[in-house]
Amino acid sequence: MTKLEQIEKSVASLSKDELKEFAAWFAELQAERWDRQIEEDVAAGKLDRFAEEALAELKSGRTRPL
Repeated sequence: MTKLEQIEKSVASLSKDELKEFAAWFAELQAERWDRQIEEDVAAGKLDRFAEEALAELKSGRTRPL
């Protein structure tokens, strides 16, 4: 049995309350990893092009208030 299969089996056997608790924990884990990835991408300059495009559109008046 693979590690993923073991996890799936374990998650499937959780009670309603345990599953709710697990889902909250997993959502937090995903959010933390997403934040870390964004921070790494910013530090590596991977988002610079998007920032430059947005600033150019703002300066040229091609934006509108939200």
